[in-house]
Amino acid sequence: MASTVRERMEQLVLATQDAVCRALAEADGGTFRETAWQRRDGGGGRSRVLEGGTVFEKAGVNTSAVWGTLDPAAAQAMGGGTGLPDTGLPFFATGVSVVVHPGNPMVPTVHCNYRYFERGDGTLPGSWWFGGGADLTPSYLFEEDVRHFHRVHKDACDRHDPAFYPAFKRWCDEYFTLAHRGETRGVGGIFFDGLNDWEADDLLAFVAECAAAFLPAYLPIVERRAGTPYTAEQRDWQLVRRGRYVEFNLIYDRGTSFGLRTGGRTESVLMSLPPEARWTSDREPRPGTPEATLLEVLRAPREWV
Repeated sequence: MASTVRERMEQLVLATQDAVCRALAEADGGTFRETAWQRRDGGGGRSRVLEGGTVFEKAGVNTSAVWGTLDPAAAQAMGGGTGLPDTGLPFFATGVSVVVHPGNPMVPTVHCNYRYFERGDGTLPGSWWFGGGADLTPSYLFEEDVRHFHRVHKDACDRHDPAFYPAFKRWCDEYFTLAHRGETRGVGGIFFDGLNDWEADDLLAFVAECAAAFLPAYLPIVERRAGTPYTAEQRDWQLVRRGRYVEFNLIYDRGTSFGLRTGGRTESVLMSLPPEARWTSDREPRPGTPEATLLEVLRAPREWV
């Protein structure tokens, strides 16, 4: 039986992967392909991907538990703890990451990730922490969907601390920002990092609650939108928005940087990238169109609940 926070978080990570894969496969009718991998310097993971499904063009659910010694660049990418040396420290990291790219432009892309880190032996102040969150990235804005997604995550936060949701919602908007575009990646959700100011057991319970909130936050949206008709022009807009998703993950995302710098399996680290995306020289939508409405929200994040 698991006793340490590290061991219990590893169990949570694996159980979350199983539950999410089971539910997404049922919603799609497709099958996840699993690849297990080992990291040369310690640890490994299992990557599961569903591709070319009836609902999900690509859905990836990855887990990892890795350990070793940090170099300065990896320590910086890891984030979290403060006041610790940037090099020469053993580390441990475990987490689960979910990214879903639906085929229908009316169904939003979604991401969630929950993780736990230790540096050194995890006993010094600031040497262990939790991070994670979940966020929604629509190509077309349906306000009831966004409100539902935020409400489910607010309820999960409120069961632990009413201060969590407003702080983590704001953090999500700020983190998932493409500064070079002047817009957020999507309509947000919750995001936190370096969380270690409560007892570890209490924070683990909070992370478990958030992880359990993902499916009830997202699947009702899929069920509501998956059968919506769409045009070739709307599909083209979806591919343009996916291009923004790629830009964020390759330029700004700390998890991508950490995974690549610490020797994670490259295909697993880049699982979040969509199978198709598009870049155009000028794609500013006409005022008053649904596409322009989405951009208004991305350029000025709103409160949803």
